Amino acid sequence: MPTNLWNDNIAATLPALDGLVYRSQILGQDRSVCNIFGGNTSVKLQEKDHLGKETSVLWVKGSGSDVATITESGFAGLRLAEIQPLMERDEMSDEEMVEYLSHTTHALNRPRQSIETLLHGFTPAKHVDHTHPDAVISLACLPEGEAVCREVWGNRMIWVDYIRPGFTLSKWIGEGIRAHPEAECVVMGKHGLVTWGETSQDCYESTMRIIQEAEDYITTALKACSKPAPTSSRPALPDNVWTQVLPVVRGLVSQNRPAVLKVDDSEAVMAFLATEDCAEVTQIGAACPDHLVHTKRLPLFVPWNAGAGEDVETLLTRIRQGMKAFAADYEAYFNENKGAGDTMTDPYPRVILIPGLGMITAGADANAADISNQLYHRAIPVISGSEAVDRFISLTPSEAYGIEYWPLELYKLSLKPPPREMAGRIVCVTGGASGIGRATSLRLAADDAHLAILDINLEGAQTVAEEICQHHGPGRALALCCDVTDPNAVTAAFDEIVKAFGGVDVVVSNAGIAISAPIEETTDRDWDRSMDLLTKGYFHVSRAAFSIWKRQAMGGSLIYVVSKNAVYAGKNASVYSAAKAAELHMARCLAEEGGAHGIRVNSVLPDAVMQGSGIWDAGWRDARAAGYGIAPEELEDFYRQRTTLQVNVTPDHIAEAISFLAGPRASRTTGGALTVDGGVAAAFVR
Repeated sequence: MPTNLWNDNIAATLPALDGLVYRSQILGQDRSVCNIFGGNTSVKLQEKDHLGKETSVLWVKGSGSDVATITESGFAGLRLAEIQPLMERDEMSDEEMVEYLSHTTHALNRPRQSIETLLHGFTPAKHVDHTHPDAVISLACLPEGEAVCREVWGNRMIWVDYIRPGFTLSKWIGEGIRAHPEAECVVMGKHGLVTWGETSQDCYESTMRIIQEAEDYITTALKACSKPAPTSSRPALPDNVWTQVLPVVRGLVSQNRPAVLKVDDSEAVMAFLATEDCAEVTQIGAACPDHLVHTKRLPLFVPWNAGAGEDVETLLTRIRQGMKAFAADYEAYFNENKGAGDTMTDPYPRVILIPGLGMITAGADANAADISNQLYHRAIPVISGSEAVDRFISLTPSEAYGIEYWPLELYKLSLKPPPREMAGRIVCVTGGASGIGRATSLRLAADDAHLAILDINLEGAQTVAEEICQHHGPGRALALCCDVTDPNAVTAAFDEIVKAFGGVDVVVSNAGIAISAPIEETTDRDWDRSMDLLTKGYFHVSRAAFSIWKRQAMGGSLIYVVSKNAVYAGKNASVYSAAKAAELHMARCLAEEGGAHGIRVNSVLPDAVMQGSGIWDAGWRDARAAGYGIAPEELEDFYRQRTTLQVNVTPDHIAEAISFLAGPRASRTTGGALTVDGGVAAAFVR
């Protein structure tokens, strides 16, 4: 049931354009009323142009905005007097329309006008809403949609058969409203709703009223429906089923470009997947044209019955078979509908449905995967509503292709900046709360990676993750408390990474401690602590990473943050140096072991990286200064003086080296050891 969110006290304080912003935002707060990035709103106002003359201006939501978060700057302002004469034309191509509208600009430095601008310009009302309400689309996606909608709204409704948005649809709507001035709404077959009013409140409340009437009709149909109400089905699942399934799915959908996955086993999804005819109805088509760009025409439905004893290997076999068939079917769909110059996009599904397990959505990043998830949540009630009344129908394959490969939609995508080299890649950094780990996390986030920051200092890791999400968007980083000396903790942490993102591509093994003392003062506990963290900890992390990478079948990049002490004999650091030497050799061995699977393993050998380091601040600085017979405050200059380049090394310098080794620039490098120490001659690799 849509909630009327109109607040007279707020609305009364807003000027007309801000009132449009307010109406748009409250429409978008309910996604059952207006899809994410879907729909558009407008107002027609009298303004002064650049010559000071009064002119009528159409303010309409710009392309690419989301009404839920839109601000005043998200609306395009166009001269209405130059738009309305287009009603007299018989036809107009998309390209002609876009070119024409670009010359009607009233407000400079605004977003490109929506493809549905003429819909608003041709509707003879001051305020106009175009939305995609679940309940209305359910009725618009019926075989006898017009007749059913006529039962609900009678002559208060104008019905328009499906046609792709643009000039013709806008003209049909404008002509229909003029021919039927008593009408209150337009229902567009298999598409959505248009409502209007002379005040912003009238328009909003008309939208709410029409939607409520559609919902009431469907509710009555549900009560009379012989089908049992869907209930969530949650069979007992094998242990770690998501950890086994998600890397396989991610590898399969990432064959053209790396994908990030999102898991959803909410009540609404599980109940829908438990319906008797779910396998059939999900393969009819998209619930709304607005969904297609993010969900494709169809999801991949993978039958599985854990409750009947089917195991995970059975599921994985069906996923692989289903993915292969989906790609082949998509290629056939493309070839049957393609036009001159069309290039096929990624043929793999954006939505994967598995009964008893849940829904997986895939995207170029976490945000894209979330958008696909949100939009399929809108498809569920649309399909269910249609099926309650009669049966769900959708766009034909050619109609769907016309949206998915619409030049105007592809043009919008072309405006996005090209992806950075780590786009869609998932990186795990141990010891990520401070020092080298923090700098590495921030650097790889700037490369467009998604980050999992592991540290025993959870608060510090959370601070880094929050900083990344603030700068790069929600969902781009998560923080996990992890003691790498505990194999169960490492396994649990990697399970969480897989559940959050679908897999992992790069692992930076960086967690560490440093103990400095003469050999006779070094205790067994010092030895055990050093070896547990610096050697066994790196082993635990590597084992977990290799296990995922082999299931994911996308290769992988493992980077050890070692030390120049791995190849340099320094006094009073024998245990630390021995552990670091073990790391370096383990990395070389793993490089040989991982090569057949496309797994690269490399090491970075820093020295004297004191800035922001928990290790140096925890006593290593004082101990090393004592070993050299100098004051702690002299240590940084001491290290600088002994380098060939006469420089100090900071965490950012190490992060830059890791950035190189992590991605495609180092695609032909494995088993390598890259020194970043300013040039310590005794540590030159031989």
